Amino acid sequence: MNVILLESVENLGGIGDLVKVKPGYGRNFLLPQGKAALATDSNMKQIESRRADLEKAAAEERAKATTRAASINGVELVIAANAGSEDKLFGSVGPIDIAEAFAAIQVEVERSEVRMPDGPIHSLGEFQVGVHLHGDVNAEVTVRVVAAE
Repeated sequence: MNVILLESVENLGGIGDLVKVKPGYGRNFLLPQGKAALATDSNMKQIESRRADLEKAAAEERAKATTRAASINGVELVIAANAGSEDKLFGSVGPIDIAEAFAAIQVEVERSEVRMPDGPIHSLGEFQVGVHLHGDVNAEVTVRVVAAE
């Protein structure tokens, strides 16, 4: 399936690129999310005429993400969790817990923006967690998991 990207998609391409994707990915993700349009002649002409507007909107979105990253970068979140012997948690600390900790300090972060490549946290201590705000904009926060009293 050939589609034209309406915005930059990570690991796929930039605005206005003509890419070939698997039909399920195009039909179930790219088209419903408004990230792409079918590669027909009329759509290609329409997108070329709208390209400047699309690029301007993408630049504005990137600028917003950059300002959010500046406010998030270097923040230290403290999350209290129940722990047993040897500093092991009863459960884990995941993206939902981190998003709730951000909400507690009045910073808006979606759980889908939290990146935990090593999976959920299962022990007490300090951990570096990434926050993916935009295709090119990432922030790093420190999550300190402490024992609940």
